Amino acid sequence: MGKDKIRRFEENKTFENVVQPTREEVLNNFPLKGNWRKDFFKNDLPIVLELGCGKGEYTVAMARLDANRNFIGIDIKGARFWRGAKTAIEENLPNVGFLRTQIELIHHLFDRNEVDEIWITFPDPQIKYRRTKHRLTHPEFLNRYAQILKPEGTVNLKTDSEFLHGYTHGVLQMLGYKVLKSSHDVYHPDHADIPAIVTDVQTFYESKFLEEGKKITYIRFKLTP
Repeated sequence: MGKDKIRRFEENKTFENVVQPTREEVLNNFPLKGNWRKDFFKNDLPIVLELGCGKGEYTVAMARLDANRNFIGIDIKGARFWRGAKTAIEENLPNVGFLRTQIELIHHLFDRNEVDEIWITFPDPQIKYRRTKHRLTHPEFLNRYAQILKPEGTVNLKTDSEFLHGYTHGVLQMLGYKVLKSSHDVYHPDHADIPAIVTDVQTFYESKFLEEGKKITYIRFKLTP
């Protein structure tokens, strides 16, 4: 492990906006489950998750734009979201947190109806068939999200992968879930009704995808029939 990565891991331990439970802690009555508002954010605002947050750019950007919601970036790679956590501290953003864990454990970390919205931004599409269960919009993952989302809660998928966009549509149709908004190109002039948060926030990699001429797709849906 490189010295820079070790330094980031150590610095994460000092950040009040970073939570890094062990797997055993997650599976044995994780204390923040059901208590994120009261014990972590110290407020009663809605909670928004970004799954696979990477460097935390999207999480921090959304928090800047909306001080009336709490945002939690989730990723297993703490050395990556170190940048987002540090930026949130430097900018004094009290409505940002980062959680180092595996996304498949999410239903052990949040209680029923505790989460208001979920964002999945540019995940690995896991194109190979044997990787199907690793797609973050696979039915097994959607079931976990449904366990923690409020009944009116929504999920947003933003990706450069037409494959994942199409796959997700198929899964949602199969399960009978409601698609609220869909676009194969969020920056196309004919799609001006796309929520501003989708186009106003761009990550480093999204900018690169656009430079390469890739289309950015988007789906917003509910996990209720």
